[in-house]
Amino acid sequence: MPTPTDYLKKGALRVIEPAISLLARNNVSPNAITTVGTLLTVAAGVVYATGHIMTAGWIMAGTAFFDVVDGEVARRTGRCTVFGAFYDSTLDRVGDGALMAGFTVFYATNPLHHNPYMMAVSLAGMIGTFLVSYTRARAESLGIDAKVGVMQRPERIVLLSAPQALFGLFWNGWVLIAIIILLTVTAWITAVQRIAFVRRNTRHADNKPIRIVSDPALPIPSTTPSTTSGMPASRRAQS
Repeated sequence: MPTPTDYLKKGALRVIEPAISLLARNNVSPNAITTVGTLLTVAAGVVYATGHIMTAGWIMAGTAFFDVVDGEVARRTGRCTVFGAFYDSTLDRVGDGALMAGFTVFYATNPLHHNPYMMAVSLAGMIGTFLVSYTRARAESLGIDAKVGVMQRPERIVLLSAPQALFGLFWNGWVLIAIIILLTVTAWITAVQRIAFVRRNTRHADNKPIRIVSDPALPIPSTTPSTTSGMPASRRAQS
């Protein structure tokens, strides 16, 4: 069932269609687009740390363009690669960490809005955000699509950009506090939902023994030489 974010993304794609077509016609590297978007996200994190919340919100709104465009350009130019997907996911984690680190520094150093409790909440939000991505990636490595939870990446991007761009430190910063708490709580809820989802889908598989790669290999008679390589048999079994 489509979510409001899906409709928002479709509308955004129609608006930026000319830019996507231009980039695709000029064969711009999707990885380069991803890199620029990540650099802007890191810049937004730095601006958050300095206390210019509204400015950082507008920068984050701009990064949403790159977050959408890189995948579209990759598809249209036939450059959807395994490394591209890995690179995009890795840099997403860099951006997520930079944003929450920016909030942490803001609450640690700002003389007017210094708040040790919000420092702790921001750090918890950073860990929760990493868990959201890790649980899905680890599940996919096990053959399980764990794209479940109340807070996906598009929703996080919207919450980290629109409210800050429009309100900044409105109501003495309480709007920002509410957004960070919401992001932190929903990130941990999403991580727990994905853990529970994987648990349900692996309940029967857990009854089967799994191979531990660090177990010693079965002994091989010394009279049988190794013909496949110069490595010992036990080393080949672990490679």
